[in-house]
Amino acid sequence: MTAFPISPEPFRIEPIFSPRIWGSRSLAPLFPEKTNLTEPLGEAWLTGVDCKMATGPFSGKSLGEAWREMPADWRGTRLSTVLDFPLLVKFIFPKDKLSIQVHPDDAYASLHEKAAGGHGKTEMWYIVSAEPGARLLAGLKPGVTKSKFLDALAHHSVEDLFQSHEAHAGDTFFIPAGTPHTIGPNMVICEVQEYSDLTYRVYDYDRVDNHGKPRELHIEKALEVIQFGSNQGNKIPPLSLNAPGRHAKLLCACRYFAAEWFESERRELPADPGHFQLLVVLSGGGNLEWPAGATGYKAGECWLLPASLDLAALYPSEPTTILRAYVPNLESLRECLNDAGISASAISQSVFA
Repeated sequence: MTAFPISPEPFRIEPIFSPRIWGSRSLAPLFPEKTNLTEPLGEAWLTGVDCKMATGPFSGKSLGEAWREMPADWRGTRLSTVLDFPLLVKFIFPKDKLSIQVHPDDAYASLHEKAAGGHGKTEMWYIVSAEPGARLLAGLKPGVTKSKFLDALAHHSVEDLFQSHEAHAGDTFFIPAGTPHTIGPNMVICEVQEYSDLTYRVYDYDRVDNHGKPRELHIEKALEVIQFGSNQGNKIPPLSLNAPGRHAKLLCACRYFAAEWFESERRELPADPGHFQLLVVLSGGGNLEWPAGATGYKAGECWLLPASLDLAALYPSEPTTILRAYVPNLESLRECLNDAGISASAISQSVFA
């Protein structure tokens, strides 16, 4: 923690771009400077702990360093003692299929993956854009057993066992730990997840890396964590949060994260003392203002707003859409929705996981 008082203010986090065998050679329009690339980039990590702070009192430090040093009230009352930054947000840019993979849950990771942090990986995908025909696989068809899965792997027909989903801009998919999945080409995804990079690769379409070697598979571990017989990994409908002058949707809420989408000509961003919030700019540009200052924002950027920031507001100079992510108190969130006149049945049937 810092030993000197500092006033809370939003700060921008610089992304880290990761090469991937299935990635794209152009990340426009989110990152127009990333075109005609010499190697394909697959991911832009917006909140990796090695990402640098671009603005604010922690400018030049990594997010991991800033998290350890920032005042407790910046983190929020419910996160003041959390040692590690809790949310990983990224853009994914596939031009080929990702491997078929699965992520462990916290219980498994805490026992078997202590060296990798011991955290499982539950995630959600928001489809930022998608070309016609774009698809993804999430969850297995009813009746698929471990033996059927192994047989399909041996015969290179494992895709046939999956639930296949069309992907359209604005769709949201919730992928709990233990759900096998893959993302197809020709879409851009904003992923919000538990902070973990544990992935068990099951099938990789016989691809080889730059050295001509097949990428490592993790079939034994994957079979231990896949939730056979569980209908998980579905597309989930958003919950409208519309109010006069406001177009907003709750996309997903679970114990690890919540995500909202909104657009407006002008929007105030009231703080919640319990948690910080992340603003991911999906499109547009304009000014972000708070009581002690102002700065410009544009598409592709990620901003962290401290929990103790009294009030911030967006003043778009062009139509703006934002994905807002935070670590929720689910009971409080339910109460707020109920207070807003949204019924308990609507809540339970939509985004809460």
